[in-house]
Order: sequence, then C-alpha cells, then structure tokens
Amino acid sequence: MRRLIASAFVSLDGVMQAPGGPEEDPTGGFAFGGWVAPYWQGDDSLDAAMDRLFEAPFALLLGRRTYEIFAAHWPYQDDKIGTAFNAATKYVATSSNAPLAWNGSVALRGDILAEVARLKQEDGPDLLIQGSSVLLHSMLASRLLDELVLLTFPLLLGKGKRWHGDDAAPAALELVDSRISSNGVTIGRYRPAGEVRTGSFVPEEPSEAEIERREKWHEEEVA
Repeated sequence: MRRLIASAFVSLDGVMQAPGGPEEDPTGGFAFGGWVAPYWQGDDSLDAAMDRLFEAPFALLLGRRTYEIFAAHWPYQDDKIGTAFNAATKYVATSSNAPLAWNGSVALRGDILAEVARLKQEDGPDLLIQGSSVLLHSMLASRLLDELVLLTFPLLLGKGKRWHGDDAAPAALELVDSRISSNGVTIGRYRPAGEVRTGSFVPEEPSEAEIERREKWHEEEVA
C-alpha cells in the first residue's frame, strides 16, 4: 500500500496561493505572488526540509492548474527537485480531455476520490500532493491523507486560496516532527490521530449567569 502525503507552503492565515512568483497564479486578483522567496534567502534549513520531503521515491498527485504551472517550469530545470519531478509519475486530477505533455503524466478522470483510493491500494512509491488547493480540500474532506507537511511562513496575506476548506472533515492530528528555520518558518509534519476530543473547564454546576447566557444564545440561534 502507498501513503498519501500532502505538502504546502502556507501563510499564518492559511493562504497557499502563488508562493513561487508574481505570475504563478494571479487568480482573483491575488497581488502577493512570490511571497515565500524573501524567507528562503540565506536559510539553508528550508532547502533541507525540501530534501527530506523528496528523499524517498514518490509519485506526484496534482490538480490540473498546479500541473500546468509545474509542467511549464520543472521540465526545464536540472536541479535536484527538477530531476526528481521529471522522473516521477505525475497523476493529474482533471476533467479535461486535453493531452498531458509532461513526460510520465497520467490523467485521473471521473470519481477522483475512488481513483486516489485505488492508487493507495497499489504497490508503488508514496503519492505526494504539492500545492493543488482544490485537490487538497477533497483529500481532507474524505480523510484520505496519511500525512500533512506544512511550511508556515510568518506573514498574513488576507485573501487567496487556502489549504483547507469549510468541508474539511473534523479530525485530530499528531505532530510527529517540527523545526523552525532561521527566518521564522515553522516546518511541521502531522499524521491523523483519530477523532476530535473535547473537554470542559466549566464547573459541573454552572452559575446562574452562565445558565442565562446559554439560554440567551440558544434563543438567538433558533430565532
């Protein structure tokens, strides 16, 4: 069986759009393309984080838009990541019948969740999602992810495509590794840890004021 791992660069308010450059994805008037670049300068720990992510064999699982961004860039790069991406199988979630020109690309059409579940049951290298916000939302909603790697950059972008959607399935996560780069980027690796657990700091016998507050809020909610 194969694991499904997702990795994303995110801001503190959860935006993952266009980290690489101004023209990468200006959808919706996004004005901050290339926001990770200043944090990469002089910080070898971010390169090390990428090396750890790509050190084992992998296949890429990409949404169509991220695939188009990657296919216009990585085939023309001869660095370590370019070499790894070009050699990997690229599974692409798409509803288009347009050909996939990047060598090693395989289209996934129809029921994407079923297709990904099928791929996970096969023998082969782990499946690695890079970017691909819409696809990532689907994987979070369906609980198909086995691991999540977030590089969280210390800035607020205000608006843009976010790594999680409102339909994400509630779930607890276990932090299995964390590092902080010299430029303040938090690198966290998470795995599913069952259901969300809750508790309470409220006394077993709440005050009359607390009871009144609950009744007031309940009335406002159903009004």
